[in-house]
Amino acid sequence: MNLTTKYLGLELAHPVIPGAGPFSADLDKARQLEDAGAPCLVMNSLFEEQLVREQRASFSAMEEPSFSAPEAMTYLPEPEDYRLGPDDYLDHIRNLKEALSIPVIASVNGISPDGWREYPKLIAEAGADALEVNLYHVPSDPADSSAAVEERLLDAVVSVRKAVDIPIAVKLSPFLTSPPHFINRLEQVGANAAVLFNRFYQPDIDIEELKTVMTLRLSDAGGLNIRLRWLAIMYGRTGLELSHSGCVHSSEDVIKSLMAGATTVQTVAALLKSGPGKLREMIDGVKTWMEEHEYSSVDELRGSMSHRNCPDPEALERGNYAMILSSWQA
Repeated sequence: MNLTTKYLGLELAHPVIPGAGPFSADLDKARQLEDAGAPCLVMNSLFEEQLVREQRASFSAMEEPSFSAPEAMTYLPEPEDYRLGPDDYLDHIRNLKEALSIPVIASVNGISPDGWREYPKLIAEAGADALEVNLYHVPSDPADSSAAVEERLLDAVVSVRKAVDIPIAVKLSPFLTSPPHFINRLEQVGANAAVLFNRFYQPDIDIEELKTVMTLRLSDAGGLNIRLRWLAIMYGRTGLELSHSGCVHSSEDVIKSLMAGATTVQTVAALLKSGPGKLREMIDGVKTWMEEHEYSSVDELRGSMSHRNCPDPEALERGNYAMILSSWQA
């Protein structure tokens, strides 16, 4: 049984990896994940806003007599809202590399090219084996066209690519106008992998207090299918490796992801709910299923249910859509 997987230039024992989440911020939890079989670790994200705050603070300290706009700083989260600041993040990369024997993938979250001209280089120098760039952006300006938004996102990736030589994975939104086109452009500008998808955490409304409330709900199986669809569509149509992120809670979810075409499968919510031991349970479940169904390797399994095996994927999608709608009984 060969579960070995290559991802971002790394030789991994298997394709199931802990995605970007709070576990990585704690050395003991990170060790527990390694003991549970994690082949690598994706760190929690460093946000562009953290760098902006630090840069503005430095500027303010030097230029306070000639410039002061304290109200501008209120738009940025307070430092205590983040687990690790920019300098702490670099130190934590070094600590993780010293404490673990598995590769460490750092993560940055932002959309501005100017925000990532220097820091990715420092991340690489701190010892990160690869870097995940999370393009988390909710367009709210009606004047912004989809083309303009996507160009800005690509510029951010180009900025990171110029800064580092380590492999880069780009974490995408499921709401791009044309994911295949954007993913192929990522390949052109030097990305190594695409991660499908990040999750937008939606605000709620408190109807008694009349205020917006930020809520965090862990993923469930409801978001799995959109990821499977785009993995299946993109498999074999891009040179980028494809990593599934989101709504993976069982070994069955991992198997589906691999069948659709995922190179690796990231899980976070399942580990938060059940603890690091859930990772071993998922890995063992994949092994058992593969043995029962006589698969000798994940390479044999990967992409077996992708659109690459269908001569007309668009017709298949529309046909399935029509069939599902017509099958509904009131």
